[in-house]
Amino acid sequence: MAITNTPTEQIVRIVSAQRAFFRSGQTLDIEYRLSALRALKAALKKWEKPLAEALWKDLHKSYEEAYLTELSIVLGEIDNHISHLKGWASPKRCSTPLKMFPSRSKTISEPLGCSLIIAPWNYPVQLLLNPLVGAISAGCTAILKPSPYVESVSKVIEELIRETFNENYIAVVQGNRDVNTALLEQRYDLIFFTGSPSLGRKVMAAASKNLTPVVLELGGKSPCIVDSSANIATVARRIAWGKSLNAGQTCIAPDYLLVHKSVKSQLIEALGREFRSLLGENPKQCNHFVRIVNDKAFDRLVGYLEGADIVFGGEYDKAERFITPTIVDNVNPDSPIMQEEIFGPIFPIVTFGDIAEAVEFVTKREKPLALYYFGDDKSAKYVLKHTSSGGACVNDTIMHIANERLPFGGVGNSGISSYHGIESFKVFSHRRAVVTTPTWIDIPFRYMPYKMFSLVKKLL
Repeated sequence: MAITNTPTEQIVRIVSAQRAFFRSGQTLDIEYRLSALRALKAALKKWEKPLAEALWKDLHKSYEEAYLTELSIVLGEIDNHISHLKGWASPKRCSTPLKMFPSRSKTISEPLGCSLIIAPWNYPVQLLLNPLVGAISAGCTAILKPSPYVESVSKVIEELIRETFNENYIAVVQGNRDVNTALLEQRYDLIFFTGSPSLGRKVMAAASKNLTPVVLELGGKSPCIVDSSANIATVARRIAWGKSLNAGQTCIAPDYLLVHKSVKSQLIEALGREFRSLLGENPKQCNHFVRIVNDKAFDRLVGYLEGADIVFGGEYDKAERFITPTIVDNVNPDSPIMQEEIFGPIFPIVTFGDIAEAVEFVTKREKPLALYYFGDDKSAKYVLKHTSSGGACVNDTIMHIANERLPFGGVGNSGISSYHGIESFKVFSHRRAVVTTPTWIDIPFRYMPYKMFSLVKKLL
């Protein structure tokens, strides 16, 4: 049964109800927020099996991968917030200059209010519920919009949320892009969107009408630089894993290989060996290899292979939306495969002669969500200094997202702002500056007609 669009009038009613609930002040209480976080954790554990089954049905995602890349990340985020929320939410004293004597200064964190969270299909649990943890932690209400491309997961999440929370606090809205349009016509205090840069621009344009702040978690072509000093055997294993995860349908998947020409042949051979080690000789029979989400995405990916110099893989089956991990050599840097985010298990290779050439190749393009460098520490420092990306790994892929204490987000075309851990609390909060001035003394120098101004001038 297909997802049914939530009617616009229902959306309007939910937004109004959430605004009224937020004004009631219940979410200002830290214990209320902690209770909600614990309720979400309990719900995830209760609904673990239905969520895993839905992920298998929609994406052919195994239980192990579902737990590692979806459930465990959200559970870890919840635990981190429960442990630290009281400290994060407490007022923070700031030093006050002598010119303001006898005033005292501090900042207090207050929730922004009613938030909208729009998630994509590739990690439909993690990318919807991880931002929700931040919204709850900061004291906001939230409207959740899951992707219609993963119907089973979206329906389970809707049931989970409906059973756990009152709709005037946290609600799920379902539907296609027409529903997104209706949602974005409403006014919120924060919009949190994860998806493509093209849709991110539309979200930002809609938000600008009400001067609504946005968090945009986008994507781009994340380069994977393999230098001549890299340990090829270990490099190949980590890169193959990063590209195999979710069949490459990961916003921080290594998108293309930028390889030193002296190790290209060695790397291709090693990658082929590691893909076979991870997924077997017949990846279609592997329970740990995800399928492409829909026919449109499948056709786009297969289009990249037409006329390509395929040096590994290249098999596909439209009936199952299956594409084996594929390495493409002799790629034209101006070809479509090097202009668009691939978002699939296809790996184009471009070679370079020295690290400055690799850096120039990267910096001539839009800033990516992730950058991966494999090689010695000296060159790694050079690459990190002369490039920009949302996040980065040296001699690894993907793993920077696994540390909930690190900020996760993009820069430039790959996103605006970051979240995870305290950053999630901050992004759903406003840091309010407060100056408190006692009345037992009232120093006159700040008042007109500014007597003793020569002395005052020295203090400023």
